[in-house]
Amino acid sequence: MNLPNALTLTRIFLVPLLVVVLLTKFEGRVIFGIPKELVGAAIFGLAALTDWLDGYLARRRKQITTFGQLIDPVADKLLTSAALISLVQMDLAPAWMVVVIIGREFAVMGLRSLAYARGVVIPASPLGKIKMIAQVVAILALILGHGLWQPISFIGQAALWLVIVAALVSAADYYRRFNAIVSPRVAGFTPRDLQGLQSKAQAQSEIAKSFRHRA
Repeated sequence: MNLPNALTLTRIFLVPLLVVVLLTKFEGRVIFGIPKELVGAAIFGLAALTDWLDGYLARRRKQITTFGQLIDPVADKLLTSAALISLVQMDLAPAWMVVVIIGREFAVMGLRSLAYARGVVIPASPLGKIKMIAQVVAILALILGHGLWQPISFIGQAALWLVIVAALVSAADYYRRFNAIVSPRVAGFTPRDLQGLQSKAQAQSEIAKSFRHRA
């Protein structure tokens, strides 16, 4: 197993540890003398860092594999879903917001999978990247603001609203592009546009295959 895939699996193994730290009622709210909020934020921050690091290393070292492409988004969804659901349990985030965010994640993952089955790769939306950054900031600020540094909880709430807006707008963008693949004329795409998307997807697929053969 290469290093990028090992980092991805590490992120998955950190998920149950994060939930235990956040939801267990430790005596004095400390773990080995350290506030549990600080421990939880450190675990989530480390896991979020591996999300960036595994992709960077896979591209730099040309170790992009089919396993990595499949497991990486699953690890991301597990981490963010576990953290957000824990925040709901701790009364730090509204349940409806978490439902919208998690629902959006699985809806987009489904659309991208369907598009890939048709031979077209829908690239990540820039808004999706903004959403991810805001999500990390929101989760960290809400955890640390819970009984530790309360003033920063306001930053977490503001970032959570940004996540909602970015999630809904980016989901609409993904749906528009997916609709362009399924029904190009209705979406305002010409057959030539669709052929261009498919050619680009085939080129990306060939590059990925070459990387896998080298790995």
